[in-house]
Amino acid sequence: MGKKLKIGIIGCGGIAGAHAGTYNRIIQEDGDIEIVALADIIPGRAEKFKETHGFTNARCYNSHTELLENEELDGVSICTYNRQHARCTIDALNKGVNVVLEKPMCVTLEEGIEMMKAEKASGKILSVGFQPRFDSQMILMKEIVRSGELGKVYYIQTGGGRRRGIPGSTFIEDATGGVGALGDIGCYALDMVLDAIGYPKPLTVTGYTSDWFGKNPAQYSEADRFSVDDFGAGFIRLEGGVILDFRIAWAMNVDTPGDTIILGTEGGLRIPSTDCWNGGFGKMTLYKTVNGKSTETVIEPRPIENDKGCWYGKLRSFIDAVQTGGKSPIPTSQIIINQAIIDGIVKSSKLGKEIEIEIPEI
Repeated sequence: MGKKLKIGIIGCGGIAGAHAGTYNRIIQEDGDIEIVALADIIPGRAEKFKETHGFTNARCYNSHTELLENEELDGVSICTYNRQHARCTIDALNKGVNVVLEKPMCVTLEEGIEMMKAEKASGKILSVGFQPRFDSQMILMKEIVRSGELGKVYYIQTGGGRRRGIPGSTFIEDATGGVGALGDIGCYALDMVLDAIGYPKPLTVTGYTSDWFGKNPAQYSEADRFSVDDFGAGFIRLEGGVILDFRIAWAMNVDTPGDTIILGTEGGLRIPSTDCWNGGFGKMTLYKTVNGKSTETVIEPRPIENDKGCWYGKLRSFIDAVQTGGKSPIPTSQIIINQAIIDGIVKSSKLGKEIEIEIPEI
């Protein structure tokens, strides 16, 4: 076995636990990495994280800059709150460290562009954390769409959310989260459908956001801290004549804003709604016209042999790319489009009108 990759984790809060658990599984099953460094801005959190997850040889730091200055790393998981995604990622890339970054990519389109510039200049890998792509149902859905079974796709309805499900912690404040439901779970719904159709560029967006529930003390216990969106919606025109009708919620007075529907000239696909799109959903239905008759085919979930799960797929694919000098498993060239749509919804909502989206070549 060759040299073990040296991995660090920046940000030791909730989502970092999923990274740690998966890394420990990779260490046990594959043995080709080691966790050598941890950083968190809250004093003592990195040390506690080290003890909890058994990273006995890891050194602990109180900032990402301190970690990057003192360690020679092959890769790093960035698990900070949203507002720090861009800064930590750019600093790591500038130090020559490969990065797997938690979603959303960042808060604004402008931040995403700067991240891509740093990625290009460094020659390193930046993979963004959309583990649902490794779910067997997500893979099957993508295969159906890309098979041509639907013909030309011209309209997509997607979204989802929770009747009541506003999180706490750093998610709900603008100073840390930057965006709310849009960035937390909306990015998953967008990635699911955009990835299936090849991530066409967005042209225009009409967006709407609101915070009726998060700022209402009768609805949410931390209303005094709430300063992001708890609901977002957008009507997006994509290249190739595709319309994307999107809505997402942390809280709403209905159980779901609707299933995901992908309409094509030769068929339609219904994907049952979930509250998050973080991998896994029920039976899909394919609608066709055969010999002049309307047909409906229920598509059972398809198990994949030796499926080790979404999180294993996300981090294993990142490690493989670092080891082989391969391409990013979930590239910024795609996710910048996801980010541009979220950013466009926020900007359009503030302006109260449709806006054009322009993504420069990096």
